[in-house]
Amino acid sequence: MADSVSSELMMTVDPELLASALNNLLTNAFKYSRPHGRVTLRVHQRNYNLVLAVQDECGGIPPHVGDPFEPFGERRGNDRTGLGLGLSIARKAVRAHGGDIRIDNLPGVGCIFTIEIPLEPAASAVREPAMVSC
Repeated sequence: MADSVSSELMMTVDPELLASALNNLLTNAFKYSRPHGRVTLRVHQRNYNLVLAVQDECGGIPPHVGDPFEPFGERRGNDRTGLGLGLSIARKAVRAHGGDIRIDNLPGVGCIFTIEIPLEPAASAVREPAMVSC
């Protein structure tokens, strides 16, 4: 059953910036999920927030990893397929929109990365989009 979303709420965003945050989460989910694993994207409204949740089957984040949102450069070990900046950039992009991002670690299963961005009444959604330099 789909959640109903109020047509009285809007948000003003930089579409490229928000898309980059979501793209980073989806790219990581596909990259780190086990072969033939499932990646799920859920979008709904919670109170006055837009909620975007990406769930993967990566096996969970090991306890020794530290803060996954911090750039990790050399901590990435033998994995040289990226720079280790994706989650850090995603967090900056989401926070530039007044929101936040969190991880629910499901050890042995995977992770759920959740973005929450505030919505506003349609009449007040006329400000300039938020910008951030990454």
